[in-house]
Amino acid sequence: MHMPPSDPTILARKPQIVARLQAVLPKGAVLHDPAETRAYECDALAAYRCPPLCAVLPGSTDEVAAVMRICFEEGVPVVPRGAGTSLAGGALPTEDSVILGVARLNEVLETDYDNRFIRVGAGRTNLAVTGAVEADGFFYAPDPSSQLACVIAGNIAMNSGGAHCLKYGVTTNNLMGVTMVMADGEVVEFGGPHLDAGGLDVLGLICGSEGQLGIVTEATLRILAKPEGARPVLIGFDNSEVAGACVSDIIQAGILPVAIEFMDRVCIRASEAHARSGYPDCEAMLIIEVEGSEVEITDQLERIIAIARRHNPIELRESESEEESARIWLGRKSAFGAMGQINDYMCLDGTIPVSELPYVLRRIGEMSVEFGLDVGNVFHAGDGNMHPLILYDANKPGDLEKCEAFGAEILKLCVEVGGCLTGEHGVGVEKRELMHTQFTDPDIEAQMRLKDVFDPGWLLNPAKVFPLEASRARRSG
Repeated sequence: MHMPPSDPTILARKPQIVARLQAVLPKGAVLHDPAETRAYECDALAAYRCPPLCAVLPGSTDEVAAVMRICFEEGVPVVPRGAGTSLAGGALPTEDSVILGVARLNEVLETDYDNRFIRVGAGRTNLAVTGAVEADGFFYAPDPSSQLACVIAGNIAMNSGGAHCLKYGVTTNNLMGVTMVMADGEVVEFGGPHLDAGGLDVLGLICGSEGQLGIVTEATLRILAKPEGARPVLIGFDNSEVAGACVSDIIQAGILPVAIEFMDRVCIRASEAHARSGYPDCEAMLIIEVEGSEVEITDQLERIIAIARRHNPIELRESESEEESARIWLGRKSAFGAMGQINDYMCLDGTIPVSELPYVLRRIGEMSVEFGLDVGNVFHAGDGNMHPLILYDANKPGDLEKCEAFGAEILKLCVEVGGCLTGEHGVGVEKRELMHTQFTDPDIEAQMRLKDVFDPGWLLNPAKVFPLEASRARRSG
């Protein structure tokens, strides 16, 4: 993975830049020793690493603004970082960049149950948002698998989803407003404690912009009343394509579960060894959860089970207790960590029409044989957001490059069948050279012109999203 060459003039001015940053931040909030910055040289796409110039940990919007003003004046690139859980290299630094971590911006700033919103620091973890309101019967809907660690700033940057986004939508559907610091240090606000603010939909532009437009420091989020109840059903199949066809039939029947999750044998076995959830030994498995009143739950599950039976499942297990529901979900939530215990892997993220699931799953299996690399599938099947996990050996020469090539073919396949390059992980560095697969040159130019407006010096999150040569030419021009 190529990164742009460092600016030697910035590297030479490191002592001056560090001193200026230390002057506006509390003691210990500027990390510049190589031993201190090592933790920031990569994110969850750990195959690629690069040490930053330094890392800063501001504790307020004003401190973020002060940092941004200094970096703007010095011409130093800034890489925003939440919890570093990005699987697309979204927080990968360059040698001449400053990592700006928002983890200390984690307070609850306002809660309004009458109007159903919560305002939080953008460094608050996803799960802790629900934690702040659940005692009062509310929750925050988007729930990425990394929700215990990932923070709201990163969720906004990548427009994260999660298992329950089928019913409740992804981050953009639950984001009401942001406070954002621009590249030159100006503090601006977009949206507010209401949905669908008037004027241009700048908030929709910011959500999913991958740190290209500004640093989000506060977020106003929609919270919802907890449903009366919820219940999952676990369905095992002896064929992945059949499981995919079952998902397609459920959606076509007009049923809207709160979640439909898919796991294949590779992921089932790894997850079962790790979490002991009692999963069946089968080729493919669906976890389908519905919610509402007891009458609604019973009606939806009866219809789902009737459809599933037409596909001859080898196991069909309806949860009978909260404890059993928790075990079913524990295995799914543990899948990525469990896979990491057995092999190096690269987790992809592409979306496809649900009707194409059987075909795409078959082609991934065929490509696995062609490339000689195993692949596990665990993903949000209800909205076609796929997460193939390609297994490789990081210590075997050529394996990473083969993995990258395999991944590129899977993502191209997603676009070919009418999907897109990313559903919630973002483009980052992983998919930037594939942007032409989905977008024409005028499309990409239009996106780059939008960045010109917000960040004319191209200092924010360098070498991400856009093809590298195009972004380098923009910055140098």
